[in-house]
Parts: sequence; C-alpha cells; structure tokens
Amino acid sequence: MAKGLINWGEVKKHQSLKDRWIVIDNKVYDVSSWQNRHPGGRKVIGHYAGQDATGAFIAFHKNRQYAEKFLGAYYVGDLDQDCPEDKDINCKIKEYHEDLEGVRNILVQKGLFDGSKLFFGTMMLQIFVLELLAYLNLAYFGTSWWRIMLSVILYSISQGQASWLQHDLGHLSVFGSTRINHIFHEIILGLTKGASCHWWNHMHSQHHAKPNVIDKDPDTRLEPIFVVGDNVLRRAASPESKWTWHFPYEHQHKYFFLIGPPLLFPVYFQIMSFRHMWIHKRIEDFLYVTGFCVKLLSLYYSLLGFWGTLGYFFVVRVIESHWFTWVSQSNHLAMPVDYDRAEPWFRLQLNGTCNVENSLFNDWFTGHLNFQIEHHLFPTMPRHNYHLVRPYVKALCEKYNLPYRVKPIGIAFKDVFKLHF
Repeated sequence: MAKGLINWGEVKKHQSLKDRWIVIDNKVYDVSSWQNRHPGGRKVIGHYAGQDATGAFIAFHKNRQYAEKFLGAYYVGDLDQDCPEDKDINCKIKEYHEDLEGVRNILVQKGLFDGSKLFFGTMMLQIFVLELLAYLNLAYFGTSWWRIMLSVILYSISQGQASWLQHDLGHLSVFGSTRINHIFHEIILGLTKGASCHWWNHMHSQHHAKPNVIDKDPDTRLEPIFVVGDNVLRRAASPESKWTWHFPYEHQHKYFFLIGPPLLFPVYFQIMSFRHMWIHKRIEDFLYVTGFCVKLLSLYYSLLGFWGTLGYFFVVRVIESHWFTWVSQSNHLAMPVDYDRAEPWFRLQLNGTCNVENSLFNDWFTGHLNFQIEHHLFPTMPRHNYHLVRPYVKALCEKYNLPYRVKPIGIAFKDVFKLHF
C-alpha cells in the first residue's frame, strides 16, 4: 500500500465502539474522539464506521462547507482508489455518487432547496387555527359529548399536521438558517406537542442514515414486542437472540392492532422522550414540555377537569398515533428489512422506501411523505418541491435498473395490514 493511502481493508478494521473510521469524498477520518460531540449523536456516525459516508454527510448537512471545517482535525489519509482488491467497490461508490451529485447540483441551481414562506406559513396557520377552534368549540358551546368529539377531531388534525411541520423543521427544510430551524423545531415539538426535539433528532437521524437496516434503523428495532421482516424473525427464533423474554411473536398479528398504533404516541413516544431528556439533562426540552402541560391544563381544566383533560388529550394522541403509524409503515415496513450491506446512498434509500401516489389529499394527509423516495434522497429539501424532483430520480432508477415503487394509498395501507397477518 502506497504511503499516505489507505485501502478498504484497513478502513473496515475500525468499526468498533471506541475506534471508528469513516470515508467522505475519498478521505479517511478517525472520528473516534469526535463522535460524542457530534451534533447528530454518536450513533449516526457509528452506523457508518468502516464505510463510505459521503452520501449521508452531504444529505444531512445543509451547510456542507461549515461541517467540513470540523473534519480536518480527524483526517487520517486518502483512500487508495487504485487498490486492485477494492476496484469494484470504488467504482460502484464513485458512479452512484457522481450521478446523484449531478442531480443535486441541478436542483440547487433551480432553487429547489429553498423553502416557500407562503407554504410553511400556511401550514403553521392551519395548525394554530385548528387548535384554537378545538378549544373555542368547548369554551363557547359547552362540553356535550358530540362537542367533545368535534374538538377531539379538530385537535387531532392539528396535532397530525404539527407532526409533519416539526418533521420539516427537524430536517432544516423550512428556513435557510440551520439555527432558526432548530429554534422553531424546539417550539413546535415542545410547546405544541409536548416532546423533546433532541430525542426526535436522535431517533430520526438514525432512521434516515440506515432505513430498514437491522440494528441501525430504530423504526425496525421493535423487539421484544414485535418483529418486522424475515431476517429479524429468524434471529428472534435463534438461540443467539438477546431477548430471553419476549411477546409471543407468532400471535403478533392478533395484538399488533391492539397495542401498536394505539399506544405508540400516547405511551411509548412519551416515555422515550422523557427518558432521553432525563438521561441527557435536556433542561430546555423540560421547559418546553412543561410549558405545553401548563398550556393544556390552563385551557381545558376549567372545562373538563384534570382527568377529563388527560383523557381528552389521550384520545387525541391515540388518533394521531394511528395516523402516523399507517403513513410511516406504508412507506417502509412493506419493504425488505435486512442487515447492513454498506450500499451506496442511492441504492440504500431505494431499497428501504417506496412512494404513495400523490394527490391534494394524499399530499396533505401524509405531509408529502408519500414522496418518501425523494425525501430520503434529499432530506433537507422542502416537501413542496418533491414532485419536481421525481423525474430526475426516476431517470437514475432507470439507469441503474432499480425499481421506482409507487402505490395507491389504499394498496399501501392494505400491504401494511397484510404485513401483520
């Protein structure tokens, strides 16, 4: 091996918890000492230890030049692109990267990474108006059962749309400034939904880094309650399974719809959000969540009482939880769930995602996540531009003979149902 050059065999030796090398733009970096200070968390870096992380690095960092300033101190050497043993992997990575970067450059020139103030302003207005109407309906017209149900529906829609908006902010796709996106993300997720934005980023960044990859995508780490995909099921049934106790997986088709969608938001997400805030001492998140609780009780306590308010919001959370579960699973869990094969960014995202046909309703109902393929390839792009990107993505799929999967929303939901039966 030539002096100053590093081959893939050497890079792959460094993928343990305390020894992590990654490759970005054919440069090798030892990020072992940086991982705990990485704003996105050490797990995202760890998922790419011993691998090429160029696609993920470009996709995640809105200001690439700023992020690159931090890499210099961890530079180890250049990747040996002429190493005979690595010829195939280097050619594959290079071709995919150059093609996707070519598309990205076109999209940047067209301004498709610039968010529309009118669009996102309308989304924010929709959320606040619906939440206000839910309260005024009870405050001015009484708390009869049908008035309560009407408010539950209004508030559930507001919460569902707030989930999509906080998702936009978490991906830095609303404002040009990363800092302003973060500030509004804390406000929307903390004060509007009562959750920790840092916990959300920690979990969601891993999902985007390795969608449908076993042990790396949190959305597929559902043991010991559920298993998704044949590979996870085989592992769960083997003597090597780390779960000595687990739910009866052979009956998960019976209990999934009883404890999965109904309890994901009101129980699991709340517990995990609080746990993250507690372990990482996220004081600012505690303050936002406290503000949310004070707001909720100050508005509804005089109308519904303490337990009535909790019950009211629990029902809202259950409805929103079903909404989120069906949308998110229709895009991912019907796709193969497999072990990490260190695929190039483009192939990785195509393998783990599929789209749902677009329409005015589908776009609104899914927060434009019916364009899941485009979203995963370009996560910092504002969602109102996904439909403009589709022709470029389809052209790349045709070049590499990869399927560009699109389903009607009814078929997508039916596939989710079949997945658990």
